[in-house]
Amino acid sequence: MGYSDAATTQQMRVPAAASKAGCVRQALGPATDDSVGRCGHDRQMSEHAFDVDTFLAAPLTARVATRGPTVRPTWYLWEDGAFWILTGPWARLPGHVRADPALALVVDVCEPATGLVRQVIAKGRAELRPFDIPRGRRKLSRYLGPDEGRWDRRFRDYLHDDPGTRGTLWLRLRPDTLSAVDLSYQVADLA
Repeated sequence: MGYSDAATTQQMRVPAAASKAGCVRQALGPATDDSVGRCGHDRQMSEHAFDVDTFLAAPLTARVATRGPTVRPTWYLWEDGAFWILTGPWARLPGHVRADPALALVVDVCEPATGLVRQVIAKGRAELRPFDIPRGRRKLSRYLGPDEGRWDRRFRDYLHDDPGTRGTLWLRLRPDTLSAVDLSYQVADLA
């Protein structure tokens, strides 16, 4: 089970893993006192409930914000209740995180043709971790496909170059707060 439960129950209980990650909110429209609740308590779900783990498993682009403000688009891996972002000395992100690890991240979709509008917003303190090839392969294959031979050379190099020499790192964000909102709407039939 992920951060959301079956929509038929019309309730969402935050599992222990989610409680460690912080408060989770699902609502239709802007947050209200009735939709937010307190961490660890039951919350009402909208009629458009969605499974956050399934949503975050899709190869979407996240936008990461650090103090400054700076915002950058990035690919990510959602695994073990944390966002994993590949970074290194070629980017400014590690320096920003070393100076101030507080950051926010949003993953969203907006499809006007279908009315699908969903967003997950995470906030917390990031940490830089050593790079590991198996996680790197999982992250890159979700965006580039399983056949490494078809990947652009720079992505293969991330996996196979010595991370100590190249400086490849993971930025890990285990959210203190995670908000999941479904703002989907019914598209008018023009026929």
